[in-house]
Amino acid sequence: MRTPTTTPAQAAGMIRRDQELLLSLVDGRTEDELRKPYAVHDGPLGHFCDSLHDLVAHVLMWDEINLAVLQEARAGRPHWSLDPRWETAEIGSAVNRGGVEAARRIPSELVLHRYRSVGDALVAEITRYEEAAWADPATGAGFDGGIGALTEYVSTTPDGMLFAHAARHLRPVSA
Repeated sequence: MRTPTTTPAQAAGMIRRDQELLLSLVDGRTEDELRKPYAVHDGPLGHFCDSLHDLVAHVLMWDEINLAVLQEARAGRPHWSLDPRWETAEIGSAVNRGGVEAARRIPSELVLHRYRSVGDALVAEITRYEEAAWADPATGAGFDGGIGALTEYVSTTPDGMLFAHAARHLRPVSA
């Protein structure tokens, strides 16, 4: 059985810090500044972000998926993204590219508005759990270890960074 390594408060705090890291980099920038080329650390699923706008859109998309995973688990249902057919590198890359490409059609101001709103909702969803429920296997909609273990699973990058999605892509990029 999986056991969560964090409490709900720790998980929410780590997610909030990761969100604030990205917001501190983008706040105050113009649309043109957000869309100009910006090198990010690609990650194991390939390159798909060409700008800070793209990076916000990418992290936002996964925050939305993770929020839906937790809401579905609370309702006792597994989310579509947990189906093994969706958890391949090929499909993960396609989802990444599609989400970023779709967000390129939306003004950066609205993408940032959505990022903040979803971030707040994700933190609120996590902090609704008391520590006992966080670790209770009955709370995970069949995921081994409960909602806490499920949250950690969906919030870990493919190369193992927990609750640090933006930070993972903002690591120094080699020349």
